[in-house]
Formats: sequence, structure tokens, C-alpha cells
Amino acid sequence: MNKTILLTFLLFIHLVPITTHETDIVQDLAAFFKSGNSKEIAAHFSSTVELNILNEEEVYSKPQAEQIVRDFFTKHNPTGATVIHKIDTNPNYRFCILSLSTRNGKFRISITLKKTNSEFFITEMSIEPDKL
Repeated sequence: MNKTILLTFLLFIHLVPITTHETDIVQDLAAFFKSGNSKEIAAHFSSTVELNILNEEEVYSKPQAEQIVRDFFTKHNPTGATVIHKIDTNPNYRFCILSLSTRNGKFRISITLKKTNSEFFITEMSIEPDKL
């Protein structure tokens, strides 16, 4: 009986792929944008962030950037967000484009993330009106 259990276990291990679970930062960010959660978005900001929001471009500290994103959500209440494009082939770099629907129209969000100490942080983010 012990041999049967051991053989079953070994067969199970070989048939079930072993993967490490890494959350998809891009999907998380899309959910945070959909809910208008500037605090969760800011939790993924690097210490300084290059923001370009509606053609106003500047480098901000993490708290300043959070306030600017919060102000954007106050003026443009989100109703939905989807991932349009993502690049995740480099282990230290992520890039994505989100489509954000708001009560005031649609916006295109471009986000660049770089890995530091095994975690991705937003270094650049752009929000512009969707041209479609």
C-alpha cells in the first residue's frame, strides 16, 4: 500500500506543473484605476515619478504624484479600465497601456515600471485623452 501511495504522489508531481505565483502588477493597476484608488496606485510609485497628465509634465515625489492622481480621479470619475497592451518579457521592466473610461470620456494611460529589490515600481505615467 505504501508503494501505491508513493507512486501516485510521484505521478501527481510530474503531471501538475510547478509554478511560482507572481501577481500580475498590470492587472492590479488596471483594477486600481477602475476603482479610482489613488492610494493603491501610489503604493506602486517609485520615490520620484515622471507624470504627464493632460499635457502637464513634471517629475514629482511619491506623495505629490498621489495627490495629482487623486485630483484627476475627482475630476474624471472612473467607470472602467482595461489593459490594451503590455510588455512583460524583460524580468526587470514592465510597460502597459490601459484604457480608462470615465464619466467625462475615455483616457489612454501609459505606465512604465522598473524592478527594484524584486518589486516593480512606476517610474513614468502618462494620461491623455483617448483619440479613438
